[in-house]
Amino acid sequence: MIDVHQHLWPVGFVDRLRARSEPPYLDGWTLHTATETPYDVDPAAHAVDKRVALEQDSGTKLAVVSLSSPLGIEHLGDAALLDAWHAGAVEFPAPFKAWAAVDLLDPDVEGLESLLDKGFLGLQLPAHVLGTPTGWAALGEVLAAVERLNKPILVHPGVAQPVDEALCWWAPVVDYTSQLQAAWWSWHAFGGRRSYPALRLCFAAAAGLAPVHHERLAARGGRLGTIDPNLYVDTSSYGPQGIDAVARVLGIDQVVHGTDRPYAGITDLRQGDAATAVIRHNNPHRLLFGAGTPTPERGVQ
Repeated sequence: MIDVHQHLWPVGFVDRLRARSEPPYLDGWTLHTATETPYDVDPAAHAVDKRVALEQDSGTKLAVVSLSSPLGIEHLGDAALLDAWHAGAVEFPAPFKAWAAVDLLDPDVEGLESLLDKGFLGLQLPAHVLGTPTGWAALGEVLAAVERLNKPILVHPGVAQPVDEALCWWAPVVDYTSQLQAAWWSWHAFGGRRSYPALRLCFAAAAGLAPVHHERLAARGGRLGTIDPNLYVDTSSYGPQGIDAVARVLGIDQVVHGTDRPYAGITDLRQGDAATAVIRHNNPHRLLFGAGTPTPERGVQ
């Protein structure tokens, strides 16, 4: 089984968050961000030995962890915090690998290429900066570099808008999904596939169910087009109803297993054994390594 979407914080990264006095920062294990309510982090969720044991029990051969984009770190200009993430993440033991991140205030394309050459499997980008066609266009050099190195991109929810109500579920249910929907449709409006024909993209959380709106798109004069074999969605935080609806639009081959652990877990999608194997192994392997690489019979070693 391959899980393309998890979170695990290195010790050095945690230390840097505790050294900060402005959001995002950690006070003990209480996380403070600029726009969401304080969150009590479970220390066990970031204990590497416990997470390794959990993945072994789950039968996970590869779990790809990423920087938590809702923290807004990519826009801080805090090089030490980003460096702490990369330095720690690259040292995680099996089955963990990591998505790289980039300073979006001043993207270091050469530095990103170096990270992707040194074991990072791809790049994570926050959805809130990709919510318009110009947002995608502004990252042209970054997208081109990732495509050139034959690596994928994970589009993950970014910084949420502040709200008056202190509801713990508001940002994940309302804000994150709307970010992902906007990023999905902006990619299409931008004509991203024409500019980057080989770039592999995965939208977390089923792109906020954006593909399900294809009927409304058609009703309002748009057109979904043909199925894009390099465009994927992951299953995180959705179950049988949501994933079945998305798979009916995109096809089962564009759905990949992602849990968002430790914030969610493995869900039985009730797709049958054959489809489950495709979602949890074959499809994520194609996303991460490309269609031309052999698919191991028993998972990634």
